[in-house]
Amino acid sequence: MDIVIRDAGPEEYDAVGELCARVYLGDGLLTFGADDEYLVELRDAARRAAHAELLVAVGTAGGVAGELLGTVTFVGDGGEFANIAREGEAEFRMLAVRPEARGRGAGEALVRECLRRARARGLKRVIISTQSHMHTAHRLYGRLGFVRAPERDWAFLAGHLLHAFAVDLAPRRDQRHNI
Repeated sequence: MDIVIRDAGPEEYDAVGELCARVYLGDGLLTFGADDEYLVELRDAARRAAHAELLVAVGTAGGVAGELLGTVTFVGDGGEFANIAREGEAEFRMLAVRPEARGRGAGEALVRECLRRARARGLKRVIISTQSHMHTAHRLYGRLGFVRAPERDWAFLAGHLLHAFAVDLAPRRDQRHNI
């Protein structure tokens, strides 16, 4: 099975939002469990698509698009979904991959697409926030060049620290000018 990364369509917003909410709830990533107010934001994929770039990973077989494997929200131009990105930086949020699809490359493909989009905008860095116990995600980010940026750590609630990771985006060889 191949994986295609693309922008989510309006007909997918409900499924994308529900996938994101189920993954966060199932993985214990919500401070208040099923009563967490953040579930409303996770489910509101249409709002994310209106203010950022809502991406999906879709499995394909024989050239036919099939199951929704994962999603991420890419924030390349600031706005209300930018938590910690500064001038010249992008970030991504709400990366979620269906548990039964993990280990197939969907999460990595989604992150790589975020990096590609940031480079295409000429941005210098991608910075993200993650919970301290998300060790599998940390390994993925490390493989893709992200390093801890503890000076950018922040708390969304007292006692709930999010760790920042960043990757500097060097221009590709074909984008450099030979002087």
